[in-house]
Amino acid sequence: MFAMPGKPPVTLTPAAIAQIAALMARENAAGFRIGVKKGGCAGMEYTMEIAQEAGPADLVVEDGPARVLIAPTAQMFMIGTEIDYEIGVLESGFKFHNPNVVESCGCGESVKFRDS
Repeated sequence: MFAMPGKPPVTLTPAAIAQIAALMARENAAGFRIGVKKGGCAGMEYTMEIAQEAGPADLVVEDGPARVLIAPTAQMFMIGTEIDYEIGVLESGFKFHNPNVVESCGCGESVKFRDS
């Protein structure tokens, strides 16, 4: 697992906590899984899904009623990330404020991570 001792790999804003908790309650889910996959103009995309159970290698972050499961392939990319939920006039959704991102596409849907 990738994490700093005594510090969660990701932090959640109050808006993200509320949205994740609402999604978990609506689906009677064990958590909200976050991952990354290849794709998009910048090279990588975040993935999100409601999870009925934690995987054996998922990194679990709990903050109040919210439970985030970080998929094994995403763990090294997510360290230091703040997850927010923003409500806008044209769109609403989760926003990742990730210090490991060095580039993102114009629409904000894909990112490029710092070389390891």
